[in-house]
Amino acid sequence: MTSPKKTLLASLIASISLLGTAGALANAPAMTDAEKETAKQIYFERCAGCHGVLRKGATGKNLEPHWTQTQADGAKIEGGTLQLGTKRLENIIAYGTDGGMVNYDDILTEQEVNLMARYIQQTPDVPPEFSLQDMKDSWKLIVPVAERPTKQMNKINLKNVFAITLRDAGKLALVDGDTHKIWKILDTGYAVHISRLSASGRYVYTVGRDGLTTVIDMWFEEPTTVATVRLGSDARSVDVSKFKGYEDKYLIGGTYWPPQYSIMDGETLEPIKVVSTRGQTVDGEYHPEPRVASIVASLQKPEWVVNVKETGQILLVDYTDLKNLKTTAIESAKFLHDGGWDASGRYFMVAANASNKVAVADTKTGKLAALVDTAKIPHPGRGANFMHKQFGPVWATGHLGDEVVSLISTASDKPEHAKFKEHNWKVVQELKMPGAGNLFVKTHPKSRHFWADAPMNPEREVAESVYVFNLDDLSKPPTRLNVAKDSGLPESKAIRRAVQPEYNEAGNEVWISLWGGKTDQSAIVIYDDKTLKLKRVITDPAVVTPTGKFNVYNTMHDVY
Repeated sequence: MTSPKKTLLASLIASISLLGTAGALANAPAMTDAEKETAKQIYFERCAGCHGVLRKGATGKNLEPHWTQTQADGAKIEGGTLQLGTKRLENIIAYGTDGGMVNYDDILTEQEVNLMARYIQQTPDVPPEFSLQDMKDSWKLIVPVAERPTKQMNKINLKNVFAITLRDAGKLALVDGDTHKIWKILDTGYAVHISRLSASGRYVYTVGRDGLTTVIDMWFEEPTTVATVRLGSDARSVDVSKFKGYEDKYLIGGTYWPPQYSIMDGETLEPIKVVSTRGQTVDGEYHPEPRVASIVASLQKPEWVVNVKETGQILLVDYTDLKNLKTTAIESAKFLHDGGWDASGRYFMVAANASNKVAVADTKTGKLAALVDTAKIPHPGRGANFMHKQFGPVWATGHLGDEVVSLISTASDKPEHAKFKEHNWKVVQELKMPGAGNLFVKTHPKSRHFWADAPMNPEREVAESVYVFNLDDLSKPPTRLNVAKDSGLPESKAIRRAVQPEYNEAGNEVWISLWGGKTDQSAIVIYDDKTLKLKRVITDPAVVTPTGKFNVYNTMHDVY
């Protein structure tokens, strides 16, 4: 018979877990307060994006100390980090998994790996909420609109500027795409996830992993940050209003924590409204942490497409009347992540990576057009559009958990595409990759090549290269370009990950980020798209862990 003391202890532990208090579970490894603070920062920087602040999982596995899964037959499967134990967790963290988790033995020290293995066996912390007043308190209008230039004050070709995230430095490099020279490096939030452009191409908007949003005005003699605001403690996406008559009037930003989206003035970033995304999943279960993943502005209507990761809901947010906000909720699948437009600009294609599907939202009708079954853990970035010789217009996604790129036939209203209708919203071809771990695919209307990276692959040779398919003959294996070798930089202990191919405005160059370790030199490696020959290497002590690159023209016009 269970003693009253044991019953009370079990009740207390359950209560602590429910409340999210940062206490140690009964059999969790001991940690000092200092160790917890260090581990908490590492978890935020390296782990929370995939596993969640509350560690409930999404793209990554559930990392709660105790969890229970229900099988299709109703049986329960017990699990959790406590059952895995410290040694096995150390191996997973150090060496990665086949499911798409990268190895951290070249990023974290042995002591830090042990620290994280012990930390994720503790009860998860619950960070504080972030209100509209908190946003207002953080808002800084550095240069009022009336004091900004009325015309471009420099001679830079702004359409061919690249906005490049310098992840671990917490900065953004603006690089002149014509001269390949760094124009300006500016302070931003930590690990900027995306850069978005104003409808005019004048302003660059960034959002950091720490929730700090900045707007940079490129009309000054040198690019200047004119306003900042904090959205929360963990964020991923922003976009402006683009529909005719509303160009740049508003900016929307989505946060991972708290789970909500915020609406601001497009030129000043003055906070206007905060909307929570907590609620029921597509399975009818309440979720406390439905994070806002990708956000894009529709050109079909004055709406934003807001993708809520954990609930599987695609929200069409009408910004014509913010006081009486109208939102259309489209049920799709879990867990929504990244995506992009099809070639027509009508359908938004978004990865539901835990369901191994791509959800297709028809922004003209405001309804779900399709759920397309794909290979394991689709991760398209923005995807890539091109005309397939056999299947017509297709949109492509790579996969974190499978060794293929999936080509999905997309719908079209053009009479000449009617013959492809039977293939619409189906995977019509899979292009073989040398391994899993793809993050981005890319092509260009003026190119006959299709580029794919594999930076999350644990094999050095694969992760340090990109793979180029010939669109005129997709039966051929891709050409492998060893980006790390072509950079001319010395080999380091850390795998130098080649990530995110991005075209220039003309569509004749492809820029690749070569992401070294924290203390290693990184580079931007540029190839001629037609010949696949090395054209230029941009390297500088200031180029620290470059990741996302966004060409101004291509980002403005959704060219991918």
